[in-house]
Amino acid sequence: MAPKPQAQAAFLICLVFFTTSSITVIAKSRPRPITDAEITATKNDCYADIESGLWGYDCRSSMIAKENCALRCLSPRCYELIYESDPLEEGEKDFGRSQEYKYCMIRLSMGESLDGIKGSFS
Repeated sequence: MAPKPQAQAAFLICLVFFTTSSITVIAKSRPRPITDAEITATKNDCYADIESGLWGYDCRSSMIAKENCALRCLSPRCYELIYESDPLEEGEKDFGRSQEYKYCMIRLSMGESLDGIKGSFS
């Protein structure tokens, strides 16, 4: 006796569902580097939190304080590694540390070690 068309259709729908959800899980389980767009969006969220007062008055006391807080908000581990011992100062443009920070975020997003990042762009 041949299966009913409804049973065949239900089986095919289940097969397609489980196949596509397995592919999605596999694709999501592979680490990928954080994108510039994700960094920008998250940093904008950090700025909004700072402006709303969630980070306290000190983070709103100056533009550079706000930037240091935004960097800490964006990635506490990378901030600690790159900036905590020597935060940005008024008027400072530190391209090397900026690159180290971004590299740190990429490595962190990939689940990789952060060893050797500090000083890698000096």
